[in-house]
Amino acid sequence: MKSIIDTHIHFDQYKIPDRRRILRDMDEYKIDYLISVSTNFSSAKANLALYEKDARIKPAFGYHPEQELPTDSELADLFHFIEKNHTKMVAIGEVGLPYYSEVKNKDGYLELLEEFFKLAKKLDKPVALHAIYEDAPIVINLLEKYSIEKAHFHWFKGDPKTLHQMAQNGYFISFTPDILYEEDIQIIAKSYPITQIMVETDGPWPFDGPFKNKITHPNMIHKTIDYISKIKSLTTDEMYEQLYKNTSYFYSL
Repeated sequence: MKSIIDTHIHFDQYKIPDRRRILRDMDEYKIDYLISVSTNFSSAKANLALYEKDARIKPAFGYHPEQELPTDSELADLFHFIEKNHTKMVAIGEVGLPYYSEVKNKDGYLELLEEFFKLAKKLDKPVALHAIYEDAPIVINLLEKYSIEKAHFHWFKGDPKTLHQMAQNGYFISFTPDILYEEDIQIIAKSYPITQIMVETDGPWPFDGPFKNKITHPNMIHKTIDYISKIKSLTTDEMYEQLYKNTSYFYSL
């Protein structure tokens, strides 16, 4: 094992005993950092508190789109919090568009995402994105509108044309442990530029295959890297080094 970084985890959502276990395990499993994304204002405050207790937890502040839109006061509080604490965060995130919620009218979510992009540009921060399938081209247009170059499409799923455009624009994507058993994800990994990929767990989201009925732990990333190295026809050591280099660059670690 070599050093790894979990580029997308909801660390604040873990039960306290599981958080403690993961933090205890980090040195053993060579887990250097956790990029802990936020889902709303209370989540952002929780992630900041976690960072202040352990600097290996790198917070991102945002509003997850798979929920009702925030009220005006909630949004004002969140944006004020981000502005006040922007030096302690590594990114704006998680932000994007709702897909699984099957929202019929996404105009409000688009307006919210646009405000987050304006803030990311102002603060010179990357964005961690929830934007898959047909939502991705819409988000790409907004990224181009605001000239945002550092965009991380986490756990991406989409068509080859969109993937090509993302690669051409220099955007990054990340792979979860499901790459071990999901063929469509394996195909994406095979085609995407090696200098623009990262790894994540999206924990505490659970996985199937060899991870079924297990608490999602960042140490699962080691199996992910081993599998990606085979797809990319690289040694495992080469894959570790490339992924660490990619992530350190993207999140300015």
